[in-house]
Amino acid sequence: MVQLAALQSRKLTTENTTEAFPLGVLQSAIQALYAASAIADPAAARQTFLDFRARLTCGEIRAAEKAGEHWTVNTWVKQGILLGFRLGELKEMPGGEIFSFVDKDTFPARHLSLADRVRVVPGGSTIREGAYVAPSVICMPPMFINVGAYVDEGTMVDSHALVGSCAQIGKRVHLSAAAQIGGVLEPVNAAPVIIEDDVLVGGNCGVFEGTLVRAKAVLGAGTILTRSTPLVDLVHGEVYRASADQPLEVPENAVVVPGSRAVTKGKGAQWNISLYTPVIVKYRDEKTERGTELEDWLR
Repeated sequence: MVQLAALQSRKLTTENTTEAFPLGVLQSAIQALYAASAIADPAAARQTFLDFRARLTCGEIRAAEKAGEHWTVNTWVKQGILLGFRLGELKEMPGGEIFSFVDKDTFPARHLSLADRVRVVPGGSTIREGAYVAPSVICMPPMFINVGAYVDEGTMVDSHALVGSCAQIGKRVHLSAAAQIGGVLEPVNAAPVIIEDDVLVGGNCGVFEGTLVRAKAVLGAGTILTRSTPLVDLVHGEVYRASADQPLEVPENAVVVPGSRAVTKGKGAQWNISLYTPVIVKYRDEKTERGTELEDWLR
């Protein structure tokens, strides 16, 4: 509580920014505020949150990080995002008489400038404050990137695509039209959806519930991945499933397409019922590279 009191004694340097606090002090303050049953000084708490949000927006902190081959959830970052919703008040956001919305004032839409080096093509896209979008990212309209998301360099977010809260998107990823990357805020220790570098997510795909898609995998159009969906590997004769403490994981270089599996028990077997199943039909090769290449001139 000493660290929290010291942090809250700082003053705002401008209306919308805070002084830079040591990261360890900020983390302790966020954890203390999140755990508090009541917030004694909402103005000071909001100041702490603004510093947190600024660091989230610039990519200094993120909801999950990779060390070696393993991803670790930064629980306190997700707590900070939830704190922002708790502190926020409903506000009419400016956007003209035709296009306007009402949301928590702690998470307004981001206003990008030329200095951000992010291409946002006209047509109704929105990126929320608290989402990191790296230079050279391309946003095709309409698309949405939610708070806590991390979108790395060279990635294309295509039309009608969604990057959910805290989703982690790697470098040179192509999220094709209508791809849905689910968000995971609660429980705070749950891993978000993670798409590693050089992945192609085909049109109308859905990746949900903390699924991990390893580097250079290809998800064919219409593929759906969740914790409850087994992934059948025809190449290696394996079936991959999520466990109580591990999400469903798509192997590196895997090429996944929608498939089905027969129901072998009860009425399902009698009626010849099949259930949807994603299937690995091969692993990435030279032909796949040619078919999935995102031309440099698009960037």
